[in-house]
Amino acid sequence: MVLVIKIKDVKSLPDSALQIKLNDLNLELSIEKRKTASTGVASKVVKTREIRRTIARIKTVLGQRGVKI
Repeated sequence: MVLVIKIKDVKSLPDSALQIKLNDLNLELSIEKRKTASTGVASKVVKTREIRRTIARIKTVLGQRGVKI
């Protein structure tokens, strides 16, 4: 899965595709959080950060379009 999605790519996608990507990224984020909690070591901090930032990009674009999240 591509974690980093540039803002121009996010803006070019339709709302339905953004909703699907948002759900996938939320699932990926919860998996990463579970891994960190079970091991006690945050081995992939950068990955978690990029997932959160990509989620924020998608939510920003959806909010600008007036789509309920």
